[in-house]
Amino acid sequence: MSEPRAYPRAYARPTTGRPNRAAEVEVKRSHAAIPVAVVLAALGLYLGQYSILLPGLFGLALLWAGVSFLSTRLNPLSPHFYLTRKPSWTAVGVVFLLGIGLLWGAYLMWTHGYGPLLPRALGF
Repeated sequence: MSEPRAYPRAYARPTTGRPNRAAEVEVKRSHAAIPVAVVLAALGLYLGQYSILLPGLFGLALLWAGVSFLSTRLNPLSPHFYLTRKPSWTAVGVVFLLGIGLLWGAYLMWTHGYGPLLPRALGF
């Protein structure tokens, strides 16, 4: 005959530690909005030579995207529009800062006369 099987005691202390849930939450957050926001900011500053309204509109779009990141998982900067993972706090901060930077850049372009308010192709 074989020996009796050794079952663990019901109230024994577990041999492995508890999983670190805080570390798992950070891994599940997405940084995907950062490069998209940087490209939009660079494009907005470049298009500012044709119309000063474009950097302002891009800045407002980035601020709206940042608010959307804070409230829901709807992501206007994502190709699939609905995020499966929440954006990281770094991504939200970068989107907000770039939006404010574009608005500030549009203001500076307007005060220094860098470009036209409306595109010249419209004939104004």
